[in-house]
Amino acid sequence: MESAGRAGLRRGGEVAETHLAPPPGVDIDALNEWITHAGTDLGDGAIKTARPLTGGTQNISIQVERESGPRLVLRRAGLRKGEDGDATILREARVLTALAGAEVPSPRVLAICPDRDVIGGAFYLMEFVDGYNPALGLRPPHDSDPAAQHDIGLSLVDAAAHLGQVDHVAIGLAGLSSGSGWLERQVDRWLRYADSYLGLTGYVPDPTRTERLGLLQDWLNASRPSECRLGLVHGDLQFANVLVSFDTAQVAAVVDWELCTVGDPLLDLGHLLATWPRDPDLGGRLFGLAGLPSDQEVIARYQATSGTSLANLAWFRVLACFRLSIILEATFARSCAGLTKASLGTRLHRFSEILLNRGLALVTSSG
Repeated sequence: MESAGRAGLRRGGEVAETHLAPPPGVDIDALNEWITHAGTDLGDGAIKTARPLTGGTQNISIQVERESGPRLVLRRAGLRKGEDGDATILREARVLTALAGAEVPSPRVLAICPDRDVIGGAFYLMEFVDGYNPALGLRPPHDSDPAAQHDIGLSLVDAAAHLGQVDHVAIGLAGLSSGSGWLERQVDRWLRYADSYLGLTGYVPDPTRTERLGLLQDWLNASRPSECRLGLVHGDLQFANVLVSFDTAQVAAVVDWELCTVGDPLLDLGHLLATWPRDPDLGGRLFGLAGLPSDQEVIARYQATSGTSLANLAWFRVLACFRLSIILEATFARSCAGLTKASLGTRLHRFSEILLNRGLALVTSSG
C-alpha cells in the first residue's frame, strides 16, 4: 500500500525540489538513452529535470522533462524490492494499458521497459496528469466549497463503480489472477501475510492482536457469501490514491494499481468505506470537511451507478478492515526491524489498530 497517488502534480509542493542529480534508483543518462530509442513520442533532447514525487512508501515515482515534448512520470519499484518488485511494476503497467479507453480515470501508459539493466529495475513511463492529491489537502477553490467537496467524494465513488463494471476478460486481463475461489482464499491469504512478518527483529505485536484477528477470521469464514461476482479490484482505493483535477471537482486519475486483481469489486467499496475520512486519525486533512458525502450517500451512489446488489456489503466492509489492518501492520513490523522509518511505522500501526477495531465494531453491529 502507498499513502499517496502521484501520477502527476503541480502548483502545490508535492513535487520535490528540482534537481538534475540522478534520483535514487534512476540512472538519468541511461534513462535518456533508452527514451531516445524507445520509438514513441516521448520528446527530444536531454533530460533537463527529474523530480521525485513525494508521498509514496513502496515505489519510486519521478516526474521527467526533456528539452522538448510532454512531461512524463516514471514509475519503478523501490530499491529493496528486486525482481518481485519488477513483476509488480510490469503488472501495474499491464493493467493501466488495458484500461485505456475504459470509463475509469487512469493515467495513460506511454512506454514500458522490462529490462532491469537499464536503470536497475523495470519501469514504465506514463502521461503526466494535471491534478493534485486530495489527501494532502484540498486546493482552492475546493477547500472552501462544500458543493465541490461533495462532488469530489461522489466522483471517487463513481470511479470505483465504473471499475467494477469493466469486463476484464474483454480488455485482455483474464489471466491477471485466478478469480476461482477468490472469496474462499481471502482470509487465509491475509493471515499468511500477517504470519510472514511475525519473525522480524524487534516486532512484538499487541498481545490482543492475534485474538482480535481471530474473531474477524471466524466471522468472515462463517458469514462468507455463497457467490462472487468477478471483476477488477483496485485493492487500495481511497482519497490518497487519486488525483483531483484543479479545474473541476472530479477525479482526474486513479493511481497506484499495484494491488489490482480479479475478485469481487465490492471489496473496493468496502475499502472506500473503511478509509472514508470520518475521524481525525484516518481522515487527515480531509477530516471535518462539511461537504464530503456520508457513508449512506456513498453506498447509495455506488448502487445507483453500478446497479450491483449490495446484499453482502457488510462482509466486504469487514474484509476490507481485516486485510488493510494486516497490510499496514507490515510497515510497522518493518520499522521495528529498522527497514523503514520509525515515524511511518508508528503512524501506520495506529491506523492498523483503528481499522482492526472498526472491523470488530462492524461485526458487532451486524449481529
